[in-house]
Amino acid sequence: MKNIKHLIEPGDFTIEELDSLFRLADAIIADPNKYLDRCKGKLLASLFFEPSTRTRFSFESAMLRLGGQIIGFDDPAASSTSKGESLADTIRTVGCYADIAVLRHPREGTAKLASKYSEDMPVINAGDGGHQHPTQTLTDLMTIRHYKKRLDGHVIAICGDLKFGRTIHSLVKAMSRYEGVRFIFISPEELRMPSYILEGLDESTYMQTDQLESVIHEADILYMSRVQRERFVSEEEYERLKNYYILDKEKLTGAKDDMIVMHPLPRVNEICEEVDDDPRAVYFHQARFGMFIRMALILRLLNMEVEQ
Repeated sequence: MKNIKHLIEPGDFTIEELDSLFRLADAIIADPNKYLDRCKGKLLASLFFEPSTRTRFSFESAMLRLGGQIIGFDDPAASSTSKGESLADTIRTVGCYADIAVLRHPREGTAKLASKYSEDMPVINAGDGGHQHPTQTLTDLMTIRHYKKRLDGHVIAICGDLKFGRTIHSLVKAMSRYEGVRFIFISPEELRMPSYILEGLDESTYMQTDQLESVIHEADILYMSRVQRERFVSEEEYERLKNYYILDKEKLTGAKDDMIVMHPLPRVNEICEEVDDDPRAVYFHQARFGMFIRMALILRLLNMEVEQ
């Protein structure tokens, strides 16, 4: 077995490795033409067992911009899993054709399991159930780093569905590694942050509340999230909670002038369109950063980067 590296959760990379990855992404942004053919002849397997727009498109555009090609599916019905093939056999088979794989699956732990059966092919977790979404976290960290010039010492208010939000779980685990970071978790009681995430934090580094307006003035970063309909068993419960928080211009009057508003997208009703024109709203720029950091990640995992 080759000594290959996977990305299953943010902790798979050290802080130093993350910083190196961000510098590589910065280099790509500065001179994208330098990287146009770095992955020529390489294939990325795009294995999406649940719907995605941004993550799938950003990975596929990242690979194409590096000169590579894409194989895969965005509907499990189009794969042999619909015939009963095991995940292990799917990964082993895909590994016969592709150089790197991106996997999204509704079941927690699937990406980690897939990595155990991938002998020569790096596996990237593109979201597994309500568990982890590490490449969104890379996107988020790069966005914070760009606008705030550093990753330590921030107050991060995270609002919405903290129970099922895999992007949030990954972000908290990643940002908790940096010095002086404090979290404000804003959610209704039913959607509180899971205990397994809180257990990994020092109690002095976070507070929990159900009131956005009372704490927005403290935040350097406001990270909004949608209530995820697909994670609810009860439609009635979803309908009751889906509009619990709606960020509008009036609420933003209480925020710092240099606060940034982030969102992993897609949004539903939790950020009014009137906020889009506010200079603090960076969520569409955040989506673009996602493509560049995924380009850097592909290069790094395939050992195809250009010497700086």
